[in-house]
Amino acid sequence: MAPAGGSSPSWRDSLRNILRLEESRGFDDRVVMGGLDKFLQRRSADMASVDAARDLVQQLTGRPYSEMSPADRRQWAGKWQVVLDTDGPADVPTLPAAALTKQEKKAPKSPGTATKGQSRRKPPAGLTVDDPVTRLRGVDTKTADRLAKLDVATIRDLLYLFPRRHVDYSNFSKISELSPGEECTLVADVSDVHLVTGGRQGKRKDTEAVLSDETGNLRVIWFGQRYMARTIKPNTRIAVSGKVDVYRGQLVLESPEYELLDRGQAPINVGRLVPVYPLTAGLTGRNLRRIAWQALQEWLGGVDELLPDDLLARTGLMPLTDAIQQAHYPEDLGQWEAARRRLAFDELFTLQLAVLGRRSRQNQSEQGIAVAHQPEVAEGFLSSLPFQLTGAQKRCIGQIDGDLERGTPPMNRLLQGEVGSGKTVVALAALLKTAAAGYQGAVMAPTEVLAEQHFQTVSRLLGGMARPVQSDYLLTVYLDSLARPVTVGLLTGSTRASRKRELTEMAANGALDLLIGTHALIQEGVSLPKLALAVADEQHRFGVLQRSALRERGLETPHTLIMSATPIPRTLTLTLYGDLDVSTIDELPAGREKVATRWLGPERREAAYGFIRKQVEEGRQAFVICPLVGESEVIESKAATEEYERLSEEVFPDLKLGLLHGRMSSKDKDKVMRRFRDGELDILVSTAVVEVGIDVANATVMMIEGSDRFGLAQLHQFRGRVGRGEHKSYCILMSESPSDVARERLAALEEIHDGFQLAEVDLELRGPGDFFGTRQSGLPNLRMAQLSDRPLLDSAREEAARVMEQDPRLRQKKHAGLADHVARFLDTVSDEPT
Repeated sequence: MAPAGGSSPSWRDSLRNILRLEESRGFDDRVVMGGLDKFLQRRSADMASVDAARDLVQQLTGRPYSEMSPADRRQWAGKWQVVLDTDGPADVPTLPAAALTKQEKKAPKSPGTATKGQSRRKPPAGLTVDDPVTRLRGVDTKTADRLAKLDVATIRDLLYLFPRRHVDYSNFSKISELSPGEECTLVADVSDVHLVTGGRQGKRKDTEAVLSDETGNLRVIWFGQRYMARTIKPNTRIAVSGKVDVYRGQLVLESPEYELLDRGQAPINVGRLVPVYPLTAGLTGRNLRRIAWQALQEWLGGVDELLPDDLLARTGLMPLTDAIQQAHYPEDLGQWEAARRRLAFDELFTLQLAVLGRRSRQNQSEQGIAVAHQPEVAEGFLSSLPFQLTGAQKRCIGQIDGDLERGTPPMNRLLQGEVGSGKTVVALAALLKTAAAGYQGAVMAPTEVLAEQHFQTVSRLLGGMARPVQSDYLLTVYLDSLARPVTVGLLTGSTRASRKRELTEMAANGALDLLIGTHALIQEGVSLPKLALAVADEQHRFGVLQRSALRERGLETPHTLIMSATPIPRTLTLTLYGDLDVSTIDELPAGREKVATRWLGPERREAAYGFIRKQVEEGRQAFVICPLVGESEVIESKAATEEYERLSEEVFPDLKLGLLHGRMSSKDKDKVMRRFRDGELDILVSTAVVEVGIDVANATVMMIEGSDRFGLAQLHQFRGRVGRGEHKSYCILMSESPSDVARERLAALEEIHDGFQLAEVDLELRGPGDFFGTRQSGLPNLRMAQLSDRPLLDSAREEAARVMEQDPRLRQKKHAGLADHVARFLDTVSDEPT
């Protein structure tokens, strides 16, 4: 059904989109709500007006689509293409003709309506869509405050507040045709309306009405809406939409949506695909539809087309104002999908322009440091290791070496590889190369324990070099190829004042070659004047500003290497890290055993506890991860605390348990993690904060409660916390009643141990929003884009690259709208992690 008063694409456009979507789904008749036959029935009058191919149209509409096999439907769709290509466009009625009287058919359109290709109503003179929503009629300060909770401050924000879904109220019926449970729309006369008492004590006032058409009568009731008795008058014409229920043996509509047709206004709450918007306290769906409809009708013409004509022609995307209209009030699901694709393309295209623009500016404005090629340094270090590097590690070292030797632009590279793949060795090879050339390096980790772990790993890897001298915060080794020693320091918030003073002095005068630490590295008083390589571990825990602050420790712009143990699918890599070069360690060192993984239902809980006890009795340790209850550290901490108390008192009263959650101070977190690492605790009960945790070679069991609440990437991260030592390790996935999609995820984790393969599955099943876990991704708010849609993402990136090549600063007249849109987008992206 066409949105009355809105852009009204012809039935040909709608059918083309429907057939394209049907083909992509294998002709399963699921694109149109209620089946494609419903669309054909609604459009029969328009189709009958086709001059050419009239006989073919009659033949194609003579057999129900629902009764055809997929093969027959494919042939049928091919024949329709002949019809669609032979005749001109036809107008689309706003409501099914059979449902309206002659008077209603002549009802005026709402102000500002436009058909496809015609201009839309512009905002009042001197105003723009970036004016506040209080410019709209009926939006007072109180309503504006409520809209602000939905991130709506301007009229443009409102136009881009797209519905979460649509309810199909396009099924017009007569009263005699109604059946319990069906969604329907009735056009009828009001025979009677009056107030009735309701509620347990009869204190509630409800409005009851009797509707009539030529086939019968129907009772309708609006609970607690006494004002409806004043709004609806007898002998008026009304359209109502809702689900048919049964009350005391009679059919009834309870609190349906309604429109008074005698007022000559376009219906927006009935008789169509009705939008369901996100709401907040004090703002009803009906009121928000009224406000959004007003914005669409009277202000949509103020939205400029972002995409140049040549790009629109190449991509075949819907014009922007049509897409916004159809996203709110679609004619049918085919038009909604076409609108979604256009708006999703805009989101991805804008994101790519921002990312590529940042990369272009970095390459043009920043002078890097050329680190001389010294093969003997790398060879001496690698030959001292007690193991052989994998092919992937060697490839990544070569890529990083090339960046360092080139110098300008400075390296900006992401090194990704799952837990245990050997990223630290790769990074250390680059850091030694930097030190050998007379420069300094730094490694920043998100927690003190992880920083200490890096220091210990580096000390172990350099243990084979000549004359290592080590304390718990300073390490000195000699390289055969250098006359001077290489010095490594550890600096965290817990470092004693005297040691911090010693380290900062050594760093400032150039006597410290490599400094490993937490955010203490970017605090005032720390200077690395010869910093040439900055390494940030677990990059999604640091904001852009924090990484920039690390680069600013030196006098010149250093090279940046960002490490991530979360395998990232190619689509997310292109989207989030398009400004970075990517090196991937996609193979694990030889001899690494797989962690046995099993999903258990609630009936196996006692067996799982027995298994953990047996492992502890054999000298091992275990993790118990509490479920992700919600987007609140308070709630999650409470859940973890309660589980810790239950396990300590009821299940494992004789064992030593520790508790770790996000509400604890950094000092307390580090204390608990150290106790677990040092073997003082048997079991660590934790929230997801342990995801980027510690290496405990003695831990062999990872038990994850409510595992269906986590994404595959995060579950794989948890699993990576065990299996770090010589003992066989296990991952137990506890889940009470997982959904079908959750079962699919858990089954995938049982079978697949490759992190990159799991990451792709996770993206397909869950989408990007939860990819890194709650509030950690730094993802922009993509309302329409689905990052699993690779062709659309590839198209957006290709077109963005084309635009940046022609006009990197977006200064050409045809790119003015794009430049403004990118600037607005960058204003909404936070630099700091939430």
